[in-house]
Amino acid sequence: MATRNKRLHKQETVALALLESPTVAEASRRSGVSEKTIYVWLKEPEFQEIFREVKRCFISLTLSRLEGITGEAIETLREIMLTGEGESPRVSASKAILETVLKLYEYEQLEERIAKLEERVNET
Repeated sequence: MATRNKRLHKQETVALALLESPTVAEASRRSGVSEKTIYVWLKEPEFQEIFREVKRCFISLTLSRLEGITGEAIETLREIMLTGEGESPRVSASKAILETVLKLYEYEQLEERIAKLEERVNET
């Protein structure tokens, strides 16, 4: 049982490293797991499910972090709108934050709807 939990923890670590790294080689360095092992795991349905779950958590955390600065982005756009003065990078950054939050929110909603549909299908 301890070996299974150790493997699960290692796979979760690899999944997170894959999400944060631009390449499998970098994920390998970050996680301490060989590239060969990572490629083997990527073909396993069990790891694919772990990866999906870690990705869901990662996206949810990212959304929470972005939601935390959404107010600032709105205030920046409001200030620029009212004063007519502003810096293009501030406007671009604020718009990007708001657009990203909306896209991630839509993604999260779709994930929930798909999960509910899958539950219904599995029940029948």
